[in-house]
Amino acid sequence: MSNPSETSQDNSTGIPAIASAAVFASSSQIPEGTKLIRGYDFDDGVDYNALLKSYATTGFQAASFSRAVEIINNMRAWRLSDEPIADNDQGDDLDIEYRKSVKCKVFLGYTSNLISCGVRETIKYLVKNKMVDVVVATAGGVEEDFIKCLAPTYMGAFTNKGSELRSKGLNRIGNLIVPNDNYCKFEEWVMPILDQLLLEQKRDGIVWTPSKIIHRLGKEINHPDSIYYWAYKNDIPVYCPAITDGSLGDMIYFHSFRNPGLVVDLVQDIRGVNGQAVYAKKTGIIILGGGLVKHHICNANLMRNGADFAVFINTAQEFDGSDAGARPDEAVSWGKIKVDAESVKVYAEASLVFPLIVAQTFASGN
Repeated sequence: MSNPSETSQDNSTGIPAIASAAVFASSSQIPEGTKLIRGYDFDDGVDYNALLKSYATTGFQAASFSRAVEIINNMRAWRLSDEPIADNDQGDDLDIEYRKSVKCKVFLGYTSNLISCGVRETIKYLVKNKMVDVVVATAGGVEEDFIKCLAPTYMGAFTNKGSELRSKGLNRIGNLIVPNDNYCKFEEWVMPILDQLLLEQKRDGIVWTPSKIIHRLGKEINHPDSIYYWAYKNDIPVYCPAITDGSLGDMIYFHSFRNPGLVVDLVQDIRGVNGQAVYAKKTGIIILGGGLVKHHICNANLMRNGADFAVFINTAQEFDGSDAGARPDEAVSWGKIKVDAESVKVYAEASLVFPLIVAQTFASGN
Protein backbone atom coordinates (compact mmCIF):
# COMPACT_ATOMS: atom_id res chain seq x y z
CA MET A 1 0.00 0.00 0.00
CA SER A 2 1.37 3.43 -0.87
CA ASN A 3 1.95 6.18 1.75
CA PRO A 4 -0.99 8.64 1.47
CA SER A 5 1.37 11.59 1.95
CA GLU A 6 3.32 10.53 -1.12
CA THR A 7 0.27 10.43 -3.36
CA SER A 8 -0.17 14.20 -3.17
CA GLN A 9 2.41 15.73 -5.49
CA ASP A 10 3.26 19.02 -7.13
CA ASN A 11 2.08 18.31 -10.70
CA SER A 12 4.89 20.41 -12.24
CA THR A 13 7.83 18.83 -10.38
CA GLY A 14 6.64 15.55 -8.91
CA ILE A 15 7.96 16.61 -5.47
CA PRO A 16 5.71 15.38 -2.63
CA ALA A 17 3.59 18.33 -1.52
CA ILE A 18 4.30 17.73 2.19
CA ALA A 19 8.07 18.01 1.60
CA SER A 20 7.70 21.08 -0.58
CA ALA A 21 5.50 22.82 2.01
CA ALA A 22 7.91 21.98 4.85
CA VAL A 23 11.06 23.19 3.10
CA PHE A 24 9.57 26.24 1.39
CA ALA A 25 7.42 27.52 4.28
CA SER A 26 6.76 31.23 3.84
CA SER A 27 8.29 33.84 6.21
CA SER A 28 6.54 36.62 8.03
CA GLN A 29 7.79 40.15 7.46
CA ILE A 30 10.85 41.17 9.54
CA PRO A 31 10.13 44.46 11.37
CA GLU A 32 11.55 47.51 9.67
CA GLY A 33 14.80 48.72 11.24
CA THR A 34 15.94 45.29 12.45
CA LYS A 35 19.75 45.10 12.40
CA LEU A 36 21.37 43.07 9.65
CA ILE A 37 24.07 40.58 10.60
CA ARG A 38 27.45 41.76 9.36
CA GLY A 39 30.86 41.37 10.94
CA TYR A 40 34.00 43.42 10.76
CA ASP A 41 35.74 43.65 7.36
CA PHE A 42 39.52 43.44 7.79
CA ASP A 43 39.95 44.78 4.27
CA ASP A 44 39.30 48.12 5.98
CA GLY A 45 42.47 47.68 8.04
CA VAL A 46 42.81 47.03 11.76
CA ASP A 47 40.69 49.49 13.73
CA TYR A 48 40.00 48.06 17.18
CA ASN A 49 37.32 50.61 18.01
CA ALA A 50 35.44 49.80 14.81
CA LEU A 51 35.99 46.09 15.41
CA LEU A 52 34.36 46.25 18.85
CA LYS A 53 31.53 48.40 17.53
CA SER A 54 30.87 45.76 14.86
CA TYR A 55 29.99 43.31 17.63
CA ALA A 56 26.52 44.90 17.68
CA THR A 57 25.75 43.17 14.37
CA THR A 58 27.95 40.08 14.77
CA GLY A 59 25.47 38.07 16.85
CA PHE A 60 25.81 35.56 19.69
CA GLN A 61 27.87 36.78 22.69
CA ALA A 62 29.42 39.56 20.60
CA ALA A 63 25.93 41.11 20.47
CA SER A 64 25.58 40.68 24.24
CA PHE A 65 28.96 42.40 24.65
CA SER A 66 27.66 45.30 22.55
CA ARG A 67 24.47 45.49 24.59
CA ALA A 68 26.53 45.59 27.82
CA VAL A 69 28.50 48.54 26.42
CA GLU A 70 25.26 50.30 25.53
CA ILE A 71 23.70 49.74 28.96
CA ILE A 72 26.81 50.88 30.85
CA ASN A 73 27.01 54.02 28.74
CA ASN A 74 23.32 54.65 29.42
CA MET A 75 23.83 54.32 33.18
CA ARG A 76 26.81 56.69 32.97
CA ALA A 77 24.85 59.25 30.96
CA TRP A 78 21.70 59.27 33.09
CA ARG A 79 20.91 62.39 35.12
CA LEU A 80 17.94 63.12 37.33
CA SER A 81 17.15 66.00 34.98
CA ASP A 82 16.26 63.34 32.37
CA GLU A 83 13.18 62.52 34.45
CA PRO A 84 10.05 64.70 34.84
CA ILE A 85 9.59 66.33 38.23
CA ALA A 86 7.34 64.06 40.29
CA ASP A 87 4.39 65.22 42.38
CA ASN A 88 6.17 64.21 45.60
CA ASP A 89 9.50 65.91 44.74
CA GLN A 90 10.54 68.64 47.13
CA GLY A 91 13.56 70.68 48.21
CA ASP A 92 16.65 70.20 46.03
CA ASP A 93 14.76 67.79 43.79
CA LEU A 94 12.90 70.79 42.36
CA ASP A 95 16.10 72.63 41.43
CA ILE A 96 17.07 72.12 37.78
CA GLU A 97 20.83 72.53 38.32
CA TYR A 98 20.77 70.08 41.19
CA ARG A 99 18.86 67.57 39.06
CA LYS A 100 21.55 67.86 36.38
CA SER A 101 24.19 66.91 38.97
CA VAL A 102 22.48 63.74 40.25
CA LYS A 103 23.89 60.64 38.55
CA CYS A 104 23.06 56.97 38.53
CA LYS A 105 24.71 55.17 41.47
CA VAL A 106 26.95 52.41 40.07
CA PHE A 107 27.52 49.21 42.06
CA LEU A 108 30.51 47.07 41.02
CA GLY A 109 30.94 43.51 42.26
CA TYR A 110 33.65 40.96 41.51
CA THR A 111 35.10 37.69 42.70
CA SER A 112 38.62 37.12 44.04
CA ASN A 113 40.10 35.56 40.89
CA LEU A 114 39.65 38.86 39.07
CA ILE A 115 41.96 40.58 41.57
CA SER A 116 44.46 37.73 41.35
CA CYS A 117 44.66 38.27 37.59
CA GLY A 118 45.30 41.46 35.63
CA VAL A 119 41.68 42.64 35.77
CA ARG A 120 42.78 44.18 39.07
CA GLU A 121 44.35 47.07 37.17
CA THR A 122 41.11 47.68 35.25
CA ILE A 123 39.12 47.79 38.49
CA LYS A 124 41.73 50.05 40.09
CA TYR A 125 41.30 52.48 37.19
CA LEU A 126 37.54 52.66 37.83
CA VAL A 127 37.94 53.23 41.57
CA LYS A 128 40.85 55.65 41.21
CA ASN A 129 38.86 57.80 38.79
CA LYS A 130 35.63 57.67 40.84
CA MET A 131 33.73 55.89 38.06
CA VAL A 132 31.92 53.55 40.45
CA ASP A 133 30.15 54.44 43.69
CA VAL A 134 29.87 51.20 45.66
CA VAL A 135 32.10 48.10 45.60
CA VAL A 136 31.24 44.59 46.80
CA ALA A 137 34.03 42.01 46.89
CA THR A 138 34.85 38.62 48.33
CA ALA A 139 37.50 38.28 51.05
CA GLY A 140 39.95 37.05 48.41
CA GLY A 141 39.05 40.05 46.29
CA VAL A 142 40.23 42.24 49.17
CA GLU A 143 43.33 40.47 50.44
CA GLU A 144 44.80 39.65 47.00
CA ASP A 145 44.96 43.36 46.24
CA PHE A 146 47.03 44.04 49.36
CA ILE A 147 49.18 40.96 48.86
CA LYS A 148 50.09 42.12 45.36
CA CYS A 149 51.41 45.33 46.89
CA LEU A 150 53.74 43.21 49.02
CA ALA A 151 54.86 40.58 46.47
CA PRO A 152 54.06 39.60 42.87
CA THR A 153 51.83 36.92 41.36
CA TYR A 154 53.31 34.92 38.47
CA MET A 155 52.11 33.30 35.25
CA GLY A 156 51.89 29.52 35.45
CA ALA A 157 49.80 26.95 33.63
CA PHE A 158 46.49 25.20 34.24
CA THR A 159 48.42 21.94 33.90
CA ASN A 160 50.93 22.62 36.72
CA LYS A 161 50.61 19.59 38.99
CA GLY A 162 49.19 20.30 42.43
CA SER A 163 51.35 17.81 44.36
CA GLU A 164 54.54 19.25 42.87
CA LEU A 165 53.48 22.82 43.58
CA ARG A 166 52.55 21.93 47.15
CA SER A 167 56.02 20.49 47.80
CA LYS A 168 57.52 23.80 46.60
CA GLY A 169 55.23 26.07 48.62
CA LEU A 170 53.50 27.40 45.51
CA ASN A 171 49.75 27.97 45.20
CA ARG A 172 47.88 27.81 41.89
CA ILE A 173 44.95 30.04 40.94
CA GLY A 174 43.99 28.73 37.50
CA ASN A 175 47.10 29.46 35.47
CA LEU A 176 48.53 31.90 38.02
CA ILE A 177 51.13 31.04 40.67
CA VAL A 178 51.26 32.67 44.10
CA PRO A 179 54.23 31.75 46.33
CA ASN A 180 53.15 30.91 49.86
CA ASP A 181 55.74 33.42 51.08
CA ASN A 182 53.35 36.13 49.82
CA TYR A 183 50.83 35.13 52.49
CA CYS A 184 53.56 35.12 55.13
CA LYS A 185 54.37 38.72 54.13
CA PHE A 186 50.68 39.53 54.35
CA GLU A 187 50.59 38.15 57.91
CA GLU A 188 53.58 40.27 58.91
CA TRP A 189 51.86 43.36 57.48
CA VAL A 190 48.31 42.84 58.71
CA MET A 191 48.85 41.51 62.26
CA PRO A 192 50.07 44.82 63.74
CA ILE A 193 47.08 46.55 62.10
CA LEU A 194 44.69 44.07 63.73
CA ASP A 195 46.41 44.81 67.05
CA GLN A 196 45.76 48.50 66.48
CA LEU A 197 42.11 47.90 65.56
CA LEU A 198 41.60 45.98 68.79
CA LEU A 199 43.32 48.74 70.77
CA GLU A 200 41.05 51.39 69.24
CA GLN A 201 38.01 49.20 69.87
CA LYS A 202 38.88 48.97 73.59
CA ARG A 203 40.19 52.52 74.01
CA ASP A 204 37.83 54.52 71.79
CA GLY A 205 34.78 52.27 71.57
CA ILE A 206 35.05 51.90 67.79
CA VAL A 207 32.73 49.25 66.39
CA TRP A 208 34.57 47.75 63.44
CA THR A 209 32.75 46.51 60.36
CA PRO A 210 34.17 44.81 57.26
CA SER A 211 33.87 48.07 55.30
CA LYS A 212 35.62 50.06 58.04
CA ILE A 213 38.43 47.49 58.20
CA ILE A 214 38.91 47.60 54.42
CA HIS A 215 38.91 51.41 54.54
CA ARG A 216 41.62 51.30 57.21
CA LEU A 217 43.68 48.71 55.34
CA GLY A 218 43.48 50.89 52.23
CA LYS A 219 44.90 53.77 54.25
CA GLU A 220 47.64 51.62 55.77
CA ILE A 221 48.80 50.05 52.49
CA ASN A 222 49.43 53.55 51.09
CA HIS A 223 50.24 52.13 47.64
CA PRO A 224 49.03 53.60 44.32
CA ASP A 225 48.64 50.12 42.79
CA SER A 226 46.00 49.20 45.35
CA ILE A 227 42.29 49.33 44.56
CA TYR A 228 41.51 49.89 48.23
CA TYR A 229 44.04 52.67 48.63
CA TRP A 230 42.03 54.58 46.03
CA ALA A 231 38.73 53.52 47.62
CA TYR A 232 40.07 55.01 50.87
CA LYS A 233 41.27 58.18 49.13
CA ASN A 234 37.98 58.64 47.25
CA ASP A 235 35.76 57.52 50.14
CA ILE A 236 34.16 54.75 48.08
CA PRO A 237 32.60 52.13 50.38
CA VAL A 238 33.72 48.53 49.93
CA TYR A 239 31.45 45.86 51.37
CA CYS A 240 32.63 42.31 52.04
CA PRO A 241 29.97 40.30 53.90
CA ALA A 242 32.18 37.17 54.05
CA ILE A 243 35.40 38.89 55.12
CA THR A 244 36.57 35.81 57.03
CA ASP A 245 36.39 33.53 53.96
CA GLY A 246 40.03 33.79 52.87
CA SER A 247 43.52 34.62 54.04
CA LEU A 248 42.23 37.69 55.85
CA GLY A 249 39.94 35.35 57.80
CA ASP A 250 42.94 33.14 58.55
CA MET A 251 44.76 36.15 59.98
CA ILE A 252 41.73 37.13 62.09
CA TYR A 253 41.55 33.52 63.32
CA PHE A 254 45.23 33.46 64.34
CA HIS A 255 44.88 36.91 65.88
CA SER A 256 42.00 35.68 68.06
CA PHE A 257 44.48 33.36 69.84
CA ARG A 258 47.38 35.77 69.94
CA ASN A 259 45.43 38.86 71.03
CA PRO A 260 41.74 37.95 71.47
CA GLY A 261 38.80 40.33 71.58
CA LEU A 262 38.41 41.91 68.14
CA VAL A 263 34.72 42.14 67.17
CA VAL A 264 33.49 42.71 63.59
CA ASP A 265 29.89 43.91 63.21
CA LEU A 266 27.98 42.88 60.06
CA VAL A 267 24.75 44.68 60.93
CA GLN A 268 26.14 48.16 60.26
CA ASP A 269 27.30 47.03 56.84
CA ILE A 270 24.01 45.46 55.77
CA ARG A 271 22.33 48.74 56.67
CA GLY A 272 25.07 50.55 54.79
CA VAL A 273 24.90 48.63 51.51
CA ASN A 274 21.10 48.49 51.52
CA GLY A 275 20.96 52.22 52.24
CA GLN A 276 23.21 52.91 49.27
CA ALA A 277 20.48 51.40 47.09
CA VAL A 278 17.39 52.62 48.94
CA TYR A 279 18.31 56.31 48.84
CA ALA A 280 19.65 56.35 45.27
CA LYS A 281 17.58 58.04 42.55
CA LYS A 282 18.80 55.49 39.99
CA THR A 283 21.03 52.45 40.30
CA GLY A 284 23.17 50.48 37.87
CA ILE A 285 24.85 47.19 38.71
CA ILE A 286 27.89 45.60 37.05
CA ILE A 287 28.70 42.15 38.39
CA LEU A 288 31.74 40.10 37.35
CA GLY A 289 31.34 36.49 38.39
CA GLY A 290 28.63 35.08 40.61
CA GLY A 291 27.90 33.80 44.07
CA LEU A 292 28.11 36.08 47.08
CA VAL A 293 28.88 39.39 45.37
CA LYS A 294 26.13 38.92 42.78
CA HIS A 295 23.46 38.16 45.33
CA HIS A 296 24.59 40.83 47.80
CA ILE A 297 24.32 43.62 45.23
CA CYS A 298 21.06 42.35 43.79
CA ASN A 299 19.52 41.89 47.23
CA ALA A 300 20.48 45.44 48.24
CA ASN A 301 18.64 46.66 45.14
CA LEU A 302 15.59 44.61 46.13
CA MET A 303 15.15 47.18 48.90
CA ARG A 304 14.31 49.80 46.24
CA ASN A 305 12.24 47.40 44.09
CA GLY A 306 15.11 46.74 41.71
CA ALA A 307 18.05 48.20 39.84
CA ASP A 308 17.46 50.31 36.73
CA PHE A 309 20.46 49.00 34.77
CA ALA A 310 22.16 45.60 35.09
CA VAL A 311 25.11 43.92 33.41
CA PHE A 312 26.15 40.40 34.43
CA ILE A 313 29.37 38.85 33.11
CA ASN A 314 30.05 35.21 33.94
CA THR A 315 30.25 31.72 32.49
CA ALA A 316 27.68 30.03 34.75
CA GLN A 317 24.60 28.32 33.33
CA GLU A 318 21.11 28.50 34.83
CA PHE A 319 20.08 24.83 34.52
CA ASP A 320 21.24 24.01 38.08
CA GLY A 321 19.19 26.79 39.67
CA SER A 322 22.28 28.57 41.00
CA ASP A 323 22.24 32.30 41.66
CA ALA A 324 25.50 32.57 39.72
CA GLY A 325 23.88 31.13 36.60
CA ALA A 326 20.64 33.08 36.84
CA ARG A 327 19.89 35.52 34.04
CA PRO A 328 18.70 39.06 34.84
CA ASP A 329 15.10 38.01 34.17
CA GLU A 330 15.18 35.74 37.22
CA ALA A 331 16.23 38.73 39.34
CA VAL A 332 13.26 40.64 37.88
CA SER A 333 10.95 38.00 39.36
CA TRP A 334 12.40 38.73 42.82
CA GLY A 335 12.19 42.50 42.48
CA LYS A 336 16.00 42.84 42.39
CA ILE A 337 15.97 44.32 38.89
CA LYS A 338 13.11 46.55 37.75
CA VAL A 339 10.57 45.19 35.27
CA ASP A 340 11.45 47.95 32.79
CA ALA A 341 15.21 47.91 33.46
CA GLU A 342 17.89 47.66 30.78
CA SER A 343 19.74 44.42 31.44
CA VAL A 344 21.96 41.81 29.81
CA LYS A 345 24.05 38.81 30.73
CA VAL A 346 27.27 38.27 28.81
CA TYR A 347 28.27 34.60 28.85
CA ALA A 348 32.02 35.10 28.82
CA GLU A 349 35.10 34.90 31.01
CA ALA A 350 35.56 38.33 32.53
CA SER A 351 39.33 38.64 32.06
CA LEU A 352 38.73 38.37 28.32
CA VAL A 353 35.88 40.85 27.94
CA PHE A 354 35.72 43.28 30.87
CA PRO A 355 38.81 45.34 29.93
CA LEU A 356 37.35 45.66 26.42
CA ILE A 357 34.00 46.76 27.83
CA VAL A 358 35.74 49.39 29.96
CA ALA A 359 37.63 50.55 26.86
CA GLN A 360 34.30 51.16 25.14
CA THR A 361 32.64 52.82 28.15
CA PHE A 362 34.41 54.37 31.13
CA ALA A 363 37.75 54.84 29.36
CA SER A 364 36.34 56.02 26.03
CA GLY A 365 36.37 59.69 26.96
CA ASN A 366 32.67 60.05 26.17
